[in-house]
Amino acid sequence: MEIEAIKIENPKNYNFILGQSHFIKTVEDLYEAIVGSVPGIKFGLAFCESSGPRLVRFAGNDEELIELARKNAFNIGAGHSFIIFIDSAYPINILRAIKDVQEVCNIYCATANPVDVIVVRTEQGKGILGVVDGGSPLGIETEKDIEERKSLLRKIGYKL
Repeated sequence: MEIEAIKIENPKNYNFILGQSHFIKTVEDLYEAIVGSVPGIKFGLAFCESSGPRLVRFAGNDEELIELARKNAFNIGAGHSFIIFIDSAYPINILRAIKDVQEVCNIYCATANPVDVIVVRTEQGKGILGVVDGGSPLGIETEKDIEERKSLLRKIGYKL
């Protein structure tokens, strides 16, 4: 058994969602969930099939994001994992719809941070153990930090 950390390639810091599901129709169902959640969203998704031809299946409506999803899914290579890169929206806008897709078993992260995917390789294949999402805390927020956090949420329209 080998454990490795695989860096998500994301040169433009797009938001993405990494998860696991269990069936080949995941690609079509995720596609429908995304386009039904946010009109005008740009995205690419890829899914690692874990039996049969074991291909990286993909869909989306933006070639750059589709290519990022394909490349990262192939690099991770864990059966039944999926990755969705998005633009013109945030993960919070589609995460509930993604979680409601019947095939989705787990969400590992939803972020634009640098991410290392911790993967185990066995004789059978690869599986995701977890992720390292961004950096570790450098301290505890102060009153000023609390004000800035609240101001940001209002500025971007998530609070009144």
